[in-house]
Amino acid sequence: MPLLYASEITTGQQPAACFADVPSVATEATLPTAASRWQRSLDASCWFRRAVLKRLSRLETGQLNVVDRSGTYSFGTSAAAGLQGTIRVHNRSFYRDLALGGALGAAESYIRGHYDSQDLTAVMRVLAANRSALTGLDNGPARLLRPVRAVANAMRRNTRAGSKRNISAHYDLSNDFFALMLDPSMTYSAGVFLSPQASMEAASIEKYDRICRKLKLRPGDHVLEIGTGWGGFAEHAARQYGCRITTTTISDQQYAYAQHRFAQQGLTDRITLLKQDYRDLRGCYDKLVSIEMIEAVGEKFLPGYFAKCSQLLKAEGIMCLQAITIPDQRYQRYRKSVDFIQRYIFPGGFLPSMGAMAECVGRRTDLRFLHVEDFASHYADTLLHWRNNFWQAIDAVRSLGFDERFIRTWHYYLCYCEAGFRERQIGVSQILLAKPGCRHA
Repeated sequence: MPLLYASEITTGQQPAACFADVPSVATEATLPTAASRWQRSLDASCWFRRAVLKRLSRLETGQLNVVDRSGTYSFGTSAAAGLQGTIRVHNRSFYRDLALGGALGAAESYIRGHYDSQDLTAVMRVLAANRSALTGLDNGPARLLRPVRAVANAMRRNTRAGSKRNISAHYDLSNDFFALMLDPSMTYSAGVFLSPQASMEAASIEKYDRICRKLKLRPGDHVLEIGTGWGGFAEHAARQYGCRITTTTISDQQYAYAQHRFAQQGLTDRITLLKQDYRDLRGCYDKLVSIEMIEAVGEKFLPGYFAKCSQLLKAEGIMCLQAITIPDQRYQRYRKSVDFIQRYIFPGGFLPSMGAMAECVGRRTDLRFLHVEDFASHYADTLLHWRNNFWQAIDAVRSLGFDERFIRTWHYYLCYCEAGFRERQIGVSQILLAKPGCRHA
């Protein structure tokens, strides 16, 4: 049974049904107008609050506590050990944001400082675990905003020019900023932790090496990497396996960093760095690697992306794709919506499902699937490491010129994604695809 208002604590100053500040000053002449305006505002606030609390009363898994000036309200059940979160509401606009904006409204309300939580990831895990019970928040008034959001998102399509703008908006924030959050290898993708005690850097290197082992890299191979990042994989593969690497990025900041990195490590004879859109690549390669770049391709361009990968491989070639995925069961709904990540973090971002990728591969290429490995829990741990690094370096983040709105946005982003992976709302997989002539055992 859901627990509704199980631990109500009233303040004695406002009725438990609502909470609000009292207008500070009103003259005799303006009192009726001021009072009526305030009453309308108060009535609307109460309606939004009741609507949100009613929806939260449907929680069944875990427990969510909401604390505002009227008291503390608990929803769900305490039966799910460890799955419990608490929200502290600072501004009654929180309820309006959630009632009118749904999940995206909740994100925007946090960014504005309307509420806080000591463990935002836990709050998001509770909400993710009760997704079906909370769909009404997105299907209510929030649905009226979908066309507007869809139009705005459509303007961020990943054409060649659009991709350049979208990539720059995120990856060109500042190399110094990413250096504060990431491990020394400057890896911005899921690591693989061989033990709970493994460092983030060790997990990143293990991820790179796992890809190399799956591809059975050897010194004679010429490997194409689509999506250089800051150069971590190219450096590892060239140094540890003696391969030739051609790697491309369209981020100016990443290109400059990787160029310096490869020169400093004496690897320019083995690594060719390009600043080129994947659609414009030419050549024929033994092996191909793309680590969490497919999320920047966009739904419309997925078939062309896989077709291009197939064209760039030799007849006996093989590729390893690391991709963040959305479950097939949620794909149709997801593709028609705009979420927090697309709106505030990765413009033009789009998560494919395994089914959507399989359809593209079958329809546009001669590739076949060899192996798929999901390791979502490792991404959750990766995000926790990044979040800890982010907060340990928060003074340095501020010194780079990033304001409180940015800090709250990125904290929300890191918690949001961690919760998604822990509750398996999203996944991450390494996928091996092979050409017809490949005899990869």
